[in-house]
Amino acid sequence: MENWQTNLLHTSDAIRQLLSQLRRVAVLGIRPERMAHKPAHYVPAALVEMGLEIVPVPVLDQDVPTILGRQVYPTLAAIPGPLDLVDVFRRSQDLPAHLDDMLAARPQAVWFQSGIYHHEVAEQLARAGIQVVQSRCLMVDYRHFLHTP
Repeated sequence: MENWQTNLLHTSDAIRQLLSQLRRVAVLGIRPERMAHKPAHYVPAALVEMGLEIVPVPVLDQDVPTILGRQVYPTLAAIPGPLDLVDVFRRSQDLPAHLDDMLAARPQAVWFQSGIYHHEVAEQLARAGIQVVQSRCLMVDYRHFLHTP
């Protein structure tokens, strides 16, 4: 892609535009109900409450058949159908190990949660035509941009 940098979203307008199109979100690194105090559980739970369809892809808890009442998938690429977004709850240094799976899933966008960033992974996703947001909380931004009176 010639101007891949346009897929690295930073501005409020670009993020609002992305969020306004969300319907189906895979959550990479989601945690099960027994970890309800962890952001990797309560953030996706809040997104469900706000009306999004969540597809769980746990990394550490693959023995759990469902999370938030939804079927768990072993990888992003194993999820049938299109994905609007992959919401990532993995440490920054773990992101390269998930790059091929993110590329294979072909989501419209990938969102690295607060404190998570990896410029090389973001660049490779952006060059593949996938929009990327780094180090922001999807729950906070979704609520701010789309659920404030």
